[in-house]
Amino acid sequence: MPLIYFARHGQTDWNAERRMQGHLDVPLNDFGRGQAARNGALLATLLEDHSRFDFVSSPLMRAAETMQILRREIGIAPQDYRTDPRLREIHLGDWQGLIYTEIAGKFPDQQRLRNEDPWNFLYPGEGGESFASFSARILDWLSEVKTDSVVTSHGGVFRALNQHFTQMDKREAVKVDVPQDKIFRISDGVLEAL
Repeated sequence: MPLIYFARHGQTDWNAERRMQGHLDVPLNDFGRGQAARNGALLATLLEDHSRFDFVSSPLMRAAETMQILRREIGIAPQDYRTDPRLREIHLGDWQGLIYTEIAGKFPDQQRLRNEDPWNFLYPGEGGESFASFSARILDWLSEVKTDSVVTSHGGVFRALNQHFTQMDKREAVKVDVPQDKIFRISDGVLEAL
């Protein structure tokens, strides 16, 4: 399997507020831009020959801007990367845009169902995904990776990859904290934080 360096997008104001983003397009804040710059500086030390890497991002602006900052820190053209729609965050349906504490008041029955089976819970509303179907989307992307790659994406994408490589219990996999100031390396089927 090719080598993959993975970075979650930097912080957004919605991350700081604990507001659910999903497919909604939210820009990085200044703190998040700083996180992306630090990750880019680390990547610059890790990539001996950046020309052999495919650079691919989620098309959502928070991940795309993170990629541009990473590339700038590496010293290569910020805009010269591709996007793949399969790398978008999980679609949270009607929960998108809500703060976590609002969900209990607006969706108490659905929140209970999600707590009982977070992997198979289908987020209510148009476009809503389950983590199971979302994970299948991410693994479809992974199956096509044939070149060493640098990827910028989302916390949910990392959780799906982490579950795949570690075989972590699915109930626990959806709860894994994914820092925005780390680079993760996937090498020979092993995922590690750098």
